[in-house]
Amino acid sequence: MELTSKQRVERAMRSGYNPEVELPDRVPTFCQISIGYYFKNSGIAPFDIWYRSEAFAEALVKVQHQNHFDGILVNLPGRNPEVDKYITRVDKGETEDVVRWKNGNYTRIPHDDNPHYFLADGSRYFPTFEELDPESLYYVEPWDLTDVTYPYTWGFDERSRPFDDFFEPFHQDTLKSVLSKVGTTVSVHAEIFSPYAQFLELLNFQNGLMAMILDPGKVHACLDRLTLGAIDLGNRGAACGPDALLISDAFAGGGFISRKHYSEFVLPYETRVVNAIHKNYPDLPIYTHTCGDIGDRLDLMLKTGIQGVDTLDPPPLGTVELQTAKETLRGKAFIKGNIDPVSTLLLGTQEDVQEEARRRIEIGKEGGGYILSTACSVAPLTPPANLELLAEAAKSHGGY
Repeated sequence: MELTSKQRVERAMRSGYNPEVELPDRVPTFCQISIGYYFKNSGIAPFDIWYRSEAFAEALVKVQHQNHFDGILVNLPGRNPEVDKYITRVDKGETEDVVRWKNGNYTRIPHDDNPHYFLADGSRYFPTFEELDPESLYYVEPWDLTDVTYPYTWGFDERSRPFDDFFEPFHQDTLKSVLSKVGTTVSVHAEIFSPYAQFLELLNFQNGLMAMILDPGKVHACLDRLTLGAIDLGNRGAACGPDALLISDAFAGGGFISRKHYSEFVLPYETRVVNAIHKNYPDLPIYTHTCGDIGDRLDLMLKTGIQGVDTLDPPPLGTVELQTAKETLRGKAFIKGNIDPVSTLLLGTQEDVQEEARRRIEIGKEGGGYILSTACSVAPLTPPANLELLAEAAKSHGGY
């Protein structure tokens, strides 16, 4: 019997960590898509995708339909429906748009990449580690209307919201819209940022990494506070009824930190997030997205309590051979990813894509627990014809 996409992904996920779950009819497929790819291929204006919840929801569903994906990841927060009142004008160009805000600052929106918010003089603001007061932290959203602020305020608000009512009422609007559009047919996943990822985004990476060496005690105090916000947002997202929750922890791989630092600065806080959300939503699959070199820390990632691992970058992007990951994670977690998004999907021929997808399916599908996907986000300039081949490969070679 052919399953719905929602049922297919659910069985694939659960069979990864529960061998008693019935296998899906075939390997499912869906990728995390870069914002630039939505800009170029959804037929919806970049401004609307970035600033309007309903437009982004429409773009998510359109790209899912185009590529016959079995799932959708909602990876931007809902937007303030009154955003227009903060805008002076929008200068539209051939390759990018520029939003001029009433406060004198501006946002550049490339037509093929993530927008960025700039101060009037062209600089970007990030607080210093020295000025941080851990007690003032709760959650950092890297993709808010403006850039990171400290103490954190949403959009153009002048005052911080209280921690017991921190997230704006429209924060889940995009997730709710996608869920309403696809009903019970497609698997929909929500996303939050890990405490560690928030910390690095707040300090613009280099300063955050240095702080871990120079003042680990204060770093732990910051991560402790950011854990509270991640739990809060995770529970709010879970309450909307998604099929899974992704914890974005992109910078916890070997290209950024050692296995020892992962154990110290990532493991305890992500464990708290997973346990707290599972306390309220015990049946919700939670998985993590970590880029790059993670072959040396798959066992540590499992200790957080997650049910799945996303990306699993293969060499040369990372260090994960799918066969090794399958052996390490079998019966403990599902796997999503491992196709090189650059060499194969962006730069490869259609034959390259077909062959790599077939190989990944051959290795990954044994016993269930595999979702065919790129190792990281689909690049903006990826040929749509290459992306469409993934679902074709899953249908041709992924049957059980």
